[in-house]
Amino acid sequence: MTELATMEFHPRPQAGEAKPWAFPAPERGALDNGLTVLRCHRPGQQVVAVEVCLDAPLDAEPEGLDGVATIMARAFSEGTDKHSAEEFAAELERCGATLDAHADHPGVRLSLEVPASRLAKGLGLVADALRAPAFADSEIERLVRNRLDEIPHELANPSRRAAKELSKELFPASARMSRPRQGTEETVERIDSAAVRGFYEKHVRPATATAVVVGDLTGVDLDALLADTLGAWTGSQGRPRPVAPVVADDTGRVVIVDRPGAVQTQLLIGRIGPDRHDRVWPAQVLGTYCLGGTLTSRLDRVLREEKGYTYGVRAFGQVLRSAPDGTGAAMLAISGSVDTPNTGPALDDLWTVLRTLAGEGLTDEERDVAVQNLVGVAPLKFETAAAVASTLADQVEQHLPDHYQADLYRQLAATGTVEATAAVVNAFPVDRLVTVLVGDAAQIKAPVEALGIGEVTVVAAE
Repeated sequence: MTELATMEFHPRPQAGEAKPWAFPAPERGALDNGLTVLRCHRPGQQVVAVEVCLDAPLDAEPEGLDGVATIMARAFSEGTDKHSAEEFAAELERCGATLDAHADHPGVRLSLEVPASRLAKGLGLVADALRAPAFADSEIERLVRNRLDEIPHELANPSRRAAKELSKELFPASARMSRPRQGTEETVERIDSAAVRGFYEKHVRPATATAVVVGDLTGVDLDALLADTLGAWTGSQGRPRPVAPVVADDTGRVVIVDRPGAVQTQLLIGRIGPDRHDRVWPAQVLGTYCLGGTLTSRLDRVLREEKGYTYGVRAFGQVLRSAPDGTGAAMLAISGSVDTPNTGPALDDLWTVLRTLAGEGLTDEERDVAVQNLVGVAPLKFETAAAVASTLADQVEQHLPDHYQADLYRQLAATGTVEATAAVVNAFPVDRLVTVLVGDAAQIKAPVEALGIGEVTVVAAE
């Protein structure tokens, strides 16, 4: 008779005692050329993240050249006075680095990730890109063609099309926020290397820029590295640039972007509200999360689980722009998609959720789950150097103190149910929401008009 083999199991690991956690505080300093530097030592993070924030916002783009900031951002990695575009890409690859750049309303941002052992080389390449970008005619022409090729695809994407229409509806036509961040076909095709260089020379300088460096800096003489790389970048002091207040018209109304034959309707419902400088922000974040931040939120429970209208609906707040004086605005929005025949019923139920929220309020259980999800997972969210660097860079762009994120988590944990309810109800008043629907107007216009949530207008999809 064969004897059965026995297995020895290792003891099951036991959970240790939770350690206190707080968002890391950076050390702030400056280089001789005026560049502000935030550094944050994160032991064990062998991939260092560097974010460089440039004070080159979209509303600084010359009239008729919307998109020039985006083309400039993309051109930073297309050659310098030392390397051609191909050579620059090869140098990045040799040191295992990635370099990305993008333009948004607060400004232009460059993002570098590089192994700590290759930090000197990576910083040198970023410094060259900022100090002496080539902006070669052929490369700018190629970037412009690429951008022109992207625009039709964006217009064909229902969520992107809805976002474009909501911005157009909310903000006055004279405001840069009313127009696409990366420009239109008409404006982009006017951009050439002279326009890019002109924008660069007017707005890109170390005195108005900030570099954020996060990672394991053990054995790294960061002061010497920065002095030899970004410290060699020179430029004028620059002058404080006035920031116009953000204004918007959130009169309740509906705009249907007609897509004949569409089997789904893309929903985007929004208005502007307080940004992170307002003391209501923590309560607004908590209440908005309860409304539509996750699969267990109220909107999903009704529209997804109970009615089966959608795969998911989300509510969120996204900062648009903040000024040095602490004024600013955020986009408060609800987004998702539903099948075409149920567009009217889905909107009706969505408005019922908002009205019920105003009448009955959130529950303590909803509040507790939201705090657990927002605060409890924060250590996981910020495990990487890139996540910490990006958040610190956001704080720089939004003129927030270095300790803001750490304070926010404490405030979220201390926010009560009544306070969160009041904030989300004020954020999404049922009679002050602009609703954009991308779908088949012939099928959805009449049911939506019957809801009485605002005047309904139909526009062509382009």
